[in-house]
Amino acid sequence: MRIVLCYPVGEKHIAQIQAAAPDAEVVNAGQERIDELLPTADIFIGHAKVPVNWDRVLDAGKLRWIQSSAAGLDHCLVPGVIESDEIVVSSASGLFAPQVAEQTFSLLFGVIRSAPRFFRAEAKRQFVRLPTDDLRDKTVGIVGLGGNGRTIARMLAPWDVRLVATDYYPVDCPAEVSDLWPADQLDRLLGESDIVILSLPLNASTEGMFDEHRFGQMRRGSYLINVARGGIVREQALCDALATGYLAGAGLDVTEIEPLPPESLLWDDPKVMISPHVGAQSYRRVDDSTALAVINLKRYQSGLPVYNRVDKRLGFPHPSAVYHGEES
Repeated sequence: MRIVLCYPVGEKHIAQIQAAAPDAEVVNAGQERIDELLPTADIFIGHAKVPVNWDRVLDAGKLRWIQSSAAGLDHCLVPGVIESDEIVVSSASGLFAPQVAEQTFSLLFGVIRSAPRFFRAEAKRQFVRLPTDDLRDKTVGIVGLGGNGRTIARMLAPWDVRLVATDYYPVDCPAEVSDLWPADQLDRLLGESDIVILSLPLNASTEGMFDEHRFGQMRRGSYLINVARGGIVREQALCDALATGYLAGAGLDVTEIEPLPPESLLWDDPKVMISPHVGAQSYRRVDDSTALAVINLKRYQSGLPVYNRVDKRLGFPHPSAVYHGEES
C-alpha cells in the first residue's frame, strides 16, 4: 500500500503516519511532484493546489481513499471521483473552525467599524473621525451551519445579536441560534439578516449562488462576509451591489478568482476588507491535520468508517459523521 502526502509535513508528521501504517510506503510528494505521484497512490492525504491530471489518476485504478487536509473539496471532487464507487473521500471539516471563526470576526469587525477607511487615512497620516456601525442588536444570518458555521455561531452569541441559519441538514439547532431553516429558505434568511456570513461548500448547487438576484434579496445596507469559497459569489454582482450603496460593506477571505487580479474593483473599494484565503491558517494546522489523518488511517485499516466521510455529490459530510475530537 502506498500513501502519498501533499501538505506541508515535517519529518515528525511523516513518522506519525508511518507508525500508523507500518507496512505501507509513505511518500511525501509535495506540490512539486503530486501530479506525477498521485496515480501511484492507494491513499492520498493532503490538498493538491496545483493542477492534477485526474484522468490519469482514475485510469491507474489504484486510488481508494482521499483524506483531504482541507474542509473544501473542490480540489479533488472531479466528476470521475464523484462517480467512483471505489474511492472514499473524507475532509477536514470543522478541524479549523476556531481559526475560521476568528478570521470571520476580523473581517466582520473590520467592515462594521470602517477599518478599511481608517487604514487608508492612517497611510496618509490623517487623524480623522469617520462613520462606523454597531454589531449589537443586529440579526446575523449564517449560510451553512456545519462545523465552521456552528463555531461562528457559538463565538458570536455573546455579542447581543440574533442568529439565524440555513443548512442542508437543518438538525440539532444550537441553543444560540434562534432559527435554523432548510437550505431552500435562503431568501428568507437574506431578508431578515443585517449581516450574512457564508460558510458553505462550493459545489454544483452553490457555485454562483450569490448573484444579482440573491444580492437583491438581501436587506439594503446589509453586509456580506465570505469565509467559504470564492466561487459562491459572482464578483461583478457584488461590485455592483457595493457601488450602488445597496450593500454597506463586504469582508472577503476568498474571491471568485484567486489570487484576486490587480484590476479588480474590490481592491479600491473602501467598504471592502480583503484577506488572502487565510481563514484556516494556524500554527497547529499541520499537527492537527496529521492527527486526524492518523486516526482515520487506523480506522480505515480496521474496516471502520472514517470520520468526515463526505457525500461526494454534496461535498460535505453528514453531521453524524463529523469528527469531534473523541479519539487520539
